[in-house]
Amino acid sequence: MVKMAERLTFGTAIVDWQERINVERLRRERAEKARAVLRARGVPAILAARPENTRYLTGLRGPEFQPQLWYVLFFAESEPIVFHHAGWIRFYPPEAPWIKDWRLARAWLSSGPGPEAADEEAKKFADGVHQALVERKVDKEQLAVVGFDGRAQRALADQGIKTIDGWPLMLDATKTKTVDEISCLKMAFAITDASWYAAWEKLRPGARDTDASEAAKAAAWAAGADEVPAMHFRTGPTSFDRAYERTGRILNHGDLAYASFCSLGYLGYKTCYYRTFSVGREPDAKTKDWYRRLVERLDNVIGAIRPGATTRDAARHFAPASTWGYKDEAELLTLEIGHGIGLHAYGYPIINRQWSLDHPQTFEAGMTIAIEGREGEPGIGGVRLEDAVVVTQSGAELVDHWPRDEILVAPRT
Repeated sequence: MVKMAERLTFGTAIVDWQERINVERLRRERAEKARAVLRARGVPAILAARPENTRYLTGLRGPEFQPQLWYVLFFAESEPIVFHHAGWIRFYPPEAPWIKDWRLARAWLSSGPGPEAADEEAKKFADGVHQALVERKVDKEQLAVVGFDGRAQRALADQGIKTIDGWPLMLDATKTKTVDEISCLKMAFAITDASWYAAWEKLRPGARDTDASEAAKAAAWAAGADEVPAMHFRTGPTSFDRAYERTGRILNHGDLAYASFCSLGYLGYKTCYYRTFSVGREPDAKTKDWYRRLVERLDNVIGAIRPGATTRDAARHFAPASTWGYKDEAELLTLEIGHGIGLHAYGYPIINRQWSLDHPQTFEAGMTIAIEGREGEPGIGGVRLEDAVVVTQSGAELVDHWPRDEILVAPRT
């Protein structure tokens, strides 16, 4: 039996009479963890783009409709510099007083203005970074870089900046979660249960898969999510082995339907959450057997997760690709897997047979991991399940609470 984690004792509102998610502590402890990693690696600074990195380092948001519109220069021994985008740079500073140094970001819109203009802008980008490194007296040392394209990397090299890959540093800093980060994830999963309930009521013969998705999205916003994804369903013959989604397909009596309520966010912390429904009737014996095998498999994976054990120990409980007639474990990538979740959707550790058997990672208390799998028959249908756990000193504990041990019949009666 999989153990449940402690439930939250509070909601999304701010109050003065109870300790809840402490956002000041959240920002401070994340920055402390990042600085500790930089110091341990002997790296004085990291230049970071992408929201999962920039938010972790600074607590800030920004426009993400194009890559690299804004970025952060974060230091091991001094305060960060935020290079922010047009418009935001004018409005944001008084709203985020914990950031003291703001500068205009340089971006080239995925090379949309053409190669010459993009190269010119990239040089201005690198000049600005170099100037900041000179000011902080670390321009002669190596700079970790994460989330930038090849043009940015070349511009930094042309400026004489010695760079190293920043992904291992960010993934190391974020692999275990603070108490507030864990609370953010628990809140995100609690909010998502409102979406499951709304979808459960909407899934009926004659409805479209998109009807259930839209109901789930509305419920998530109403429950307090600050990021809501597509909330897509796969149904009937498109449910195995994971075909396209959001087709507007009309549900038939007896269809299997599952949804990936992934990337629903609360303070940037995102879910990865699958559940399966049977439309209009109890699932048949074959479907129940698929689901029984799936639950047993994931329970065994979760049972192997404890501090000091490795991803190899857990990955052995996933079935090999040959079980479904596949020749390469890569055909199960993101289908039969465990992956670190938080601000990053695929952080440390990763659990699967493709990598973990030969390249194991060690579990640590404070890790938060999603574990998912599926069973089914091509062209007929399939079932999926994904749970999320927090690793404690005594093992892994579930943070999601929607029923998982059986397939619910939809619509709710």
